Amino acid sequence: MRRESWQGVLITGASSGLGRALAEACAAPGVTLHLSGRDEARLAAAAAACTARGATVRPAVLDVTDAAAMAGWIGTAGRLDLVIANAGVSGGTGAATEPPEQAARIFATNLGGVLNTALPALQAMAGQAPGADGLRGRVAVVASLAAFVAAPGAPAYCASKAAVQRWAEATDASQRRHGIRLHAICPGYIRTPMTARNPFPMPWLMTPEQAATRTLAGLAAGRVRVAYPRRLYALSRIAGALPPAWRNALMGRLPAKPAEG
Repeated sequence: MRRESWQGVLITGASSGLGRALAEACAAPGVTLHLSGRDEARLAAAAAACTARGATVRPAVLDVTDAAAMAGWIGTAGRLDLVIANAGVSGGTGAATEPPEQAARIFATNLGGVLNTALPALQAMAGQAPGADGLRGRVAVVASLAAFVAAPGAPAYCASKAAVQRWAEATDASQRRHGIRLHAICPGYIRTPMTARNPFPMPWLMTPEQAATRTLAGLAAGRVRVAYPRRLYALSRIAGALPPAWRNALMGRLPAKPAEG
């Protein structure tokens, strides 16, 4: 399909990192971008960059964990050809037990926030006429290659990403009959302030711009699962297939993800 048919695009977590890179990559004359984030100043900077590329930008300072606010925002956005549920948070055990409040926050954002974005989007798209690509719309959720590995150093993060990856892929099977597609975006390591705190090697580290290019190419190709880079994806699948005791022993030798991120 042609990316030119994406004239109404909504992205959460668009104030920095992959979200901002996706917004800038989608920005073009004739495109209306609905962008959300929690940091007003950073969101304004992202909006300005997209406006400079010719897009019409409608920023909204929102927290994806606020279901009512998200439903209201999405329900009044107008036609949406592409919705990207990108907002997420990170955190690990810091070589100790994962703090309960951190685990709850990660699930509330990475799982609850994705559903607060995707479910209203699906409802809105169901009432839309098919677009130039023959679809009523697309919803992409940003998971991670961590979805395929139950890493003992980041239990809630891995589990939350696995949940949204599986939900999107399973839901695509039924929604495509109604002219709507879902996609699970599973990137590897991306250079952001969040990953800069990781005390362990991050092979094939990408810039946000490189990740955005791969993400949008995968969506344009119609892939249900957009996983990259391929070598790290293969290693993640191998690690995920190991017996849990073996995997925990192996990964337990690596530095743990920081407890806050």
